[in-house]
Amino acid sequence: MKRLLAALLIVLGIIAVTGCAQRKVAQAPEQQAPAGMTAEERQKAGAAPGEPSKETVTEQQLAKAQPAAPQPPAEKELPTKIQDIHFDFDRYDVRDDAKPVLKELAAFLSNNRAARVIIEGHCDDRGTDEYNLALGERRATAAKEYLVSLGIPSNRIETVSYGEEKPLCTEGTEECWSKNRRAHFVLVEGK
Repeated sequence: MKRLLAALLIVLGIIAVTGCAQRKVAQAPEQQAPAGMTAEERQKAGAAPGEPSKETVTEQQLAKAQPAAPQPPAEKELPTKIQDIHFDFDRYDVRDDAKPVLKELAAFLSNNRAARVIIEGHCDDRGTDEYNLALGERRATAAKEYLVSLGIPSNRIETVSYGEEKPLCTEGTEECWSKNRRAHFVLVEGK
């Protein structure tokens, strides 16, 4: 019986010690007293009279102390707009009515060597999220492959799929769904 009572007391002691250790509340940096304060000023600021003040460093001071890392040139979106191309339901092949748009884009990219294009693949909201993300990627890739066949280097073309995440139209009609089955082109310069 004595052993059981001793074991129980040890377990309770361990629980009490570890439980108390996790309950320590650190003073937030905004509440810490700045260095050089008198005991009275620390008390007014919320620090204990005998507690030494802790010095804090602001983000501005840290930024001034550290040399700025060289930033790669940022991409900037070009004001030139290329119209979206559209796809048939559950399809990702480039339609005949989309080919002139892609030829116009290829001509622009050929004349502007610093420009790149990001092709966004989109779907209507029918189907699962996973399926629509995959279909959106296939649509963007089909447009990319067509541009590559027109002589545009593939390293100047990036693809991304948004699936059904960014619809142009939210009505549940065929006309609306057909607007959402698209590839959208974002022209960027730099990088």
